[in-house]
Amino acid sequence: MSALRFRVLPSPYEQATIDHRRRKRNKSLMIALFTLPGMTIFILFVIVPIIQSAYFSLYDWNGFGPPTDYVALGNYDRLLNHSIFQTAVANSFIIMSLSLLVQLPLAMSLALMVGRGHLRGKKLFRTILFVPYVFSEVITAIIWRSVLSPDPGALLNTVLAAVVPNFQPIGWLADRNTVVMVLFAVLTWKYFGFHMILYMAGLQGIPADLEDAARVDGATGAEVLRFITLPLLGSTIRLTIFLSVLGSFQQFVLAWVLTNQGGPANASQLIATYLYKYGIQQTKLGYGSAVAVVFFLITLAFSLGYQRLVMRQDTATGRQ
Repeated sequence: MSALRFRVLPSPYEQATIDHRRRKRNKSLMIALFTLPGMTIFILFVIVPIIQSAYFSLYDWNGFGPPTDYVALGNYDRLLNHSIFQTAVANSFIIMSLSLLVQLPLAMSLALMVGRGHLRGKKLFRTILFVPYVFSEVITAIIWRSVLSPDPGALLNTVLAAVVPNFQPIGWLADRNTVVMVLFAVLTWKYFGFHMILYMAGLQGIPADLEDAARVDGATGAEVLRFITLPLLGSTIRLTIFLSVLGSFQQFVLAWVLTNQGGPANASQLIATYLYKYGIQQTKLGYGSAVAVVFFLITLAFSLGYQRLVMRQDTATGRQ
């Protein structure tokens, strides 16, 4: 006679624990399946190129065949002592600083005027001010090259000649002392509409009743702006600063086409244009990789530091 076998069933607590572990395992598996395609693309097209750039930057490599001429940190030493690279870094920081001091306040002012001001045809104003952002950077550069041309018939020189007595045509993009400021003016014309739309979207999230209540209590327009509107718009302001700084460092197409490859005499070089001109065009991929690594470290340090020190509150609120 065979012995009877009894199966011991788990207690309700043990069964609940088993079910919880099974659900957690299935959830982790589902997350892994959904993130796998994106992570694969991210690793192949972001992480791997970064590692390759760091490796190639240690060689004097022209891009053909495997790198063999090992120079250690020679590319970095040459890079940091190159006067044109120093000019490119300085110009990038000038564009970035002016963007924060001029472009963003201008976008904010226009957003307040169109979004909070008593203007007729707000939609028309909003559309007109946003149109420059829709143009591609190449089209924008071509338009402004014709406007800023030194020819007497060019638009800007023609307008100035009509209002300034004895005005002589100016080569705005041919003067080392003005080319960076002109480049910034064109960048502002193109991108302030984007930031203006972001500010207007942030203003729509601020209840107008709060501002009206403050005015009823005797607050002036400046006090309402300082103590109510701007604090409630803080997350949008921090975001636009983040985008503006990164965008200033990453400028390439518009600057390259508008200034004819960073001219005159490399006076308008930016980090991105310097990388392309002295790395890719001259087939010095090892040196260009060193520029790319330095470029990456600058933007990475800013991104991590800014998000940790400034945008930490916004990201924490978004996770709640």
